[in-house]
Amino acid sequence: MNANPVDVSSPGPLTGLRPMRESDLDAVMAVEVRAYPFPWTRGIFRDCLRAGYSMWVHERGGALLGYGVLSVAADEAHVLNLCTASGHEGEGLGLRMLQALLKIARSRRVQRVFLEVRPSNPRAIALYQRSGFNEIGRRPRYYPAAGGREDAIVMAMELLD
Repeated sequence: MNANPVDVSSPGPLTGLRPMRESDLDAVMAVEVRAYPFPWTRGIFRDCLRAGYSMWVHERGGALLGYGVLSVAADEAHVLNLCTASGHEGEGLGLRMLQALLKIARSRRVQRVFLEVRPSNPRAIALYQRSGFNEIGRRPRYYPAAGGREDAIVMAMELLD
């Protein structure tokens, strides 16, 4: 369960981060269902925990304000979910969580990090671009959407030593 040699909870820009636990799932789901019209299920989060993915939460004053999920295989990583609680967007929480996930990826000698993002999410796209991700392709009809399906922008970042 989140066996990471990297301490992302150290002082500095990553303060307030800790590994996600199964006991966090109620709070995670409360954030998830408010953030997305087609949220992940509790079972998906539970399965990711049990699979040993790097899963982190951002807490402040006992409140869960965001979370991130990263899978690592061989020399690649994939940001699977990055979410900030409604009402806390623009506070830099997403950036801090992304930095933590990238720190974990670097510690595991990952060479490239991937993610998908909805074209209809310009704030997330801007965050990823500012962080060094570049668009490398599209996945047609990847996401469920109110009018059917929405493409995904595939982004990647090379992690150089």
